[in-house]
Amino acid sequence: MPPHSSQSVVILGTGSYLPERVVTNDDMAKLVDTSDEWIRSRTGIGERRFAAKGETTSDMACEAGRKAIESAGIAKEEIDLIIVATMTPDMPFPSTACLVQSKLGLPNVTAFDIQAACSGFVYELSIASAMLRSGQFKRALIIGTEKTSSILDFEDRTTCVLFGDGAGAAVLGCGDATGVGILNCTGGSDGSNPSVLCQPAGGSAIPASIESIQARQHFLKMSGKEIFKQAVRVMGQACMDAIEPFGLKKDDINLVIPHQANMRIIDSLAKRLGIPMDKFHNNLDRYGNTSAASVGIALDEAYRAGRIHSGDYVLLVAFGAGLTWGSTLIKWQ
Repeated sequence: MPPHSSQSVVILGTGSYLPERVVTNDDMAKLVDTSDEWIRSRTGIGERRFAAKGETTSDMACEAGRKAIESAGIAKEEIDLIIVATMTPDMPFPSTACLVQSKLGLPNVTAFDIQAACSGFVYELSIASAMLRSGQFKRALIIGTEKTSSILDFEDRTTCVLFGDGAGAAVLGCGDATGVGILNCTGGSDGSNPSVLCQPAGGSAIPASIESIQARQHFLKMSGKEIFKQAVRVMGQACMDAIEPFGLKKDDINLVIPHQANMRIIDSLAKRLGIPMDKFHNNLDRYGNTSAASVGIALDEAYRAGRIHSGDYVLLVAFGAGLTWGSTLIKWQ
C-alpha cells in the first residue's frame, strides 16, 4: 500500500561494483558440459563476473557504497543507517552491514542485514524508506551484494552458469517535495516449498559435517522450471499492485528494472504487463544473475547511462528464494 506519511523519500545517489574477472560462457564450458549456444539460448547470459580470490561480499559492498555516497554528494558522516541485502555474507555473523560500516569508516550507526535472496534490494528499499519516514533516520545507505560464486556447484551445469558476483547501492534521504521519490513498495512470500531454491546445509537444520560436504549440500540448489512458472506470475502481479493505487497505466511507466535472472522470464513479464521491451533495462547478458545485487546494479547503470530523468516513473521488480518477491514504484525527483 502507498505510505501514509506525506514525507517523501528520494534516491540521492546510486553506485555499483562489478569484479574485474570476466567469465565467458566459453570459460564455463571448460568447467562443465555446456556451450555458449546452450547458455545463451536458454538464459540470455553471455558472461558474468567472479570475485577475485580473497575478495569478499563486504569488499564489493564497500566499493558500491562509496560510489553511491559520492553520487549523492554528501559526506559519509551523514549516513545514519546501513542495510545490506545478501544471501552470501562474509560469515553467518556478525552482519555484513557491520563489516561495511567499519570498512567505510562510517560513524557508529544502525547497521543490519536482510535476507530475501534476489528480492533483497527491493525489500531494503521498502524497509529503509519506512525507517526514514519515521523521522528517526535522515540518510540511509542500502546495498545489495553477492559473491554467488562461493556457493555454486561447478558440477551442476544447470545452475553454475546462471550466477555472477557484484554489488549495487543507493543512498536514500528525506525530501521536501511531495509526490516524488519512493511512492509505493509491495512485497510477498511463500515459504511452503523452500527446496525449489535453497542452500540446504550450513544452518541449524543441517549443520556442517563431513556428510553434508560429501553430499554437496553447501551449494546452491534450484528447480528452474518451478521458479520460471512462479516468477512471471508473481512479478507481474507485484508490478500491478505497485502502480494501480496511483491510477497509473502501463503507458505511464518510463522504465522497468527487473531482477536479472533469465531473459525468458523478462520477455514473458514484458508480455504479461503489456510494456514494450525497450522500456526495460537489462544487463543480464553481461553480468548474469547477481541475486540481491541485481536490481541495484541495473538501477545505477540505467541512471548513469541517462535512461532516468526527473519526473520519470521507474518500476523495480524482483523474485527470489523464499520464495520472495516485491516491487518498488519511484517517481524520480
